[in-house]
Amino acid sequence: MEHIALYRAWRPQSFQDMVGQQHIIQTLQNAIREQRISHAYLFSGPRGTGKTSAAKILAKAVNCERGPSTEPCNECEACLRITSGAVMDVQEIDAASNRGVEEIRDLREKVKYAPTEVRHKVYIIDEVHMLTTEAFNALLKTLEEPPPHVMFILATTEPHRLPATIISRCQRFDFRRVSLEEQTERLALICKEEEITAEEEALQYIARLSDGGMRDALSILDQVSSFTGGQVTYSQTLDMTGGLPAEQFGKLAQFLLKGEVGEVLQTVEQFMQEGKSADKSMENLLYYFRDLLLIKMVPNAEHMTDRVLDPSSFKGMAEAFSREQLFYIIDTLNRYQSEMKYAAQPQTLFEVALLKLCSLPKGAGESASEAGGGAAVSSSELTAMKRQIAELEQKLEKALKNGGVATANQNSAAPARSNRPTPSRSSGVAKIPPHMDQYIAEKDSAEFTDISKKWSQILQRVKEEKVTVHAWFVDGEPVSVLNDAVLVAFKNNIHRETTEKPANKQVIESVLEQVVGRPLRLVTMLQKDWLAAIEGSSDPKKEEEFTLEMEQVDGKKEPWIDEALELFGEKLVIIKE
Repeated sequence: MEHIALYRAWRPQSFQDMVGQQHIIQTLQNAIREQRISHAYLFSGPRGTGKTSAAKILAKAVNCERGPSTEPCNECEACLRITSGAVMDVQEIDAASNRGVEEIRDLREKVKYAPTEVRHKVYIIDEVHMLTTEAFNALLKTLEEPPPHVMFILATTEPHRLPATIISRCQRFDFRRVSLEEQTERLALICKEEEITAEEEALQYIARLSDGGMRDALSILDQVSSFTGGQVTYSQTLDMTGGLPAEQFGKLAQFLLKGEVGEVLQTVEQFMQEGKSADKSMENLLYYFRDLLLIKMVPNAEHMTDRVLDPSSFKGMAEAFSREQLFYIIDTLNRYQSEMKYAAQPQTLFEVALLKLCSLPKGAGESASEAGGGAAVSSSELTAMKRQIAELEQKLEKALKNGGVATANQNSAAPARSNRPTPSRSSGVAKIPPHMDQYIAEKDSAEFTDISKKWSQILQRVKEEKVTVHAWFVDGEPVSVLNDAVLVAFKNNIHRETTEKPANKQVIESVLEQVVGRPLRLVTMLQKDWLAAIEGSSDPKKEEEFTLEMEQVDGKKEPWIDEALELFGEKLVIIKE
C-alpha cells in the first residue's frame, strides 16, 4: 500500500481533531448552533496552524446531511465527497496561481447560481493576499453582499497585505502558534497510533523546530521515523535535522566566558565537520543566550520559552554571566548575523564574532578587585595621556606664534625619536569637511529635522535600489545639513570609504533627490571626529591656521624648518604642506 505522509493522514477532519485553536473552534461551533453563520470569514495566522483544515471542516459542518451541526459526521455522502474534493459547490482556490481579475470575474458570475449538490456554496480562497489590486476590487462587492446560499472563507499568512475594505467585510479569526505542550502531546498520540517508538525529548525537540506549526512537526516526525526505522531518539533527531544540543552551546558559552580562543575555534570546526551551517549555528546560539538572559532577569522564566528543556542547567550558566555581558553578547551576535546574509564566507564571520566575545567586558556590578584592577588602571592612564596631549598642544601653539621651536632644543629625547617619521597632523584634516563650524551651527535646523524624519525612508529606498550599497550606508547617520549638502557620520571608516565610491555615492544622491525633492550632495566623516568637533576638542580652524602658517614662506623657509634641518639633516626631515 502506498505510504501517505503523516501530515496528510492526520489532517483534522472535525473540530475536535484540531490542536491549539480552541478559541476559534468554540466561536464557530456556537455560530453554527445558533444559526448565526456569517457570509465571509478571514482565517489568518502562521503556516501549518490549521487555517485551511478549519475552512474545510466548517464547509462540511454547514453542509452535513445530518446538520448543520457543530461537528461534521464524516459518514454521510456530502461529508465524504467534500473531504475528497469531489463536490463542485465547495471549491478550494489557490490565489497564488489564480490571482488575476479574470479568474475573480469568472468566480463572481458562478456565485449567482444556486448550489446543485449541497446546501451551501463554499469558496475557500487560500493565500488570498496574493490577489492583485484589480482582483480585490472585483471581489469586493460580491464579498459584501453575496447570495444567501454562498459562503467565502479567505485564508492568509499575511493579513497586513489585504486591503482594509476586504478585512472589514469579513469575520476575522487569528490562528495562533500551537504550544510546545500541545504539539508534544499530539505527536505522542500519533506515534502510538502509527506504532512509532519515540523519546519524549525527541518529540519536544521536533515541536521546537516546527516553530508552532503542526504540519511542520508532522513532516519532521515522518522524515526522522523513516531515517531511524520507527525508533525516534533525541540524538538521531539532532543528526537528521542538523540541530545542536544545548549541552554543546553550554560548553561554547563556558569557553567564551574563560576567553579560551583555541577551544572556541575547535568547537566551531567541529560544528562544520558535523554538517552544521554557520548561519543556523549563529541563530541557535543567539536563542541560547536570549534564554539565558530571560532566566536571569525573570523568575520562573522557563515557562516563557519553548526551548529550555532543563531549566536547572540554564540557571547555573545564567548565574555565571552578568546582565551587561549577556546584553553585549546578544547585541554582537545579532549584528554579525545581519552581516552574514551578504557574506561569501559566513563561517569566517561566525568565528570572528565568537573571537570578539572571548574578551567579554566585565559586568557593571563587579568590583575593582574582581576585574583585576585593569579597568581602573586603564582609566587613570587614559586621563594622564589626555592631559599630556593637551599640554603638548599648548606648547606647540605657543612655539608657532613665536616663530620658532625653542622647546625642541630643550627636548633631549628628540634626536632619539628622529629615526621615526612624525605623524602628519594634516592627515586628519582630510576627513573633516570644510565649513565645519557652519555644519555644527546647522545641526539642529528645521531642514535637518525634516531629513532626519525621512531617513528611514531614504535607507529603504537605497536598499530597493541596491542592497549592497545599503549594507555599507546603514552604518552612517545624518548629523547636519548645509545648503545642498547632507553630512553623514559613520562609525566605521571602511563603511565610509566604500560609500564614498562614485558609483555608490551616485545611487545615494539619486535617492536623496527623490525623497527630499531637490538635489543634495553626500558629505561624509567619521562619527568620532564629529563628536570631537562638537565638544571643541578638535577645532578645524586651528588645523587650517596650522597649514596656512606652514605655507607662509615670504620667499624662504620658516626659521623653525631651518632649525629642524640643522638638527636632523635633510634626509630625515620631510616637509608636508
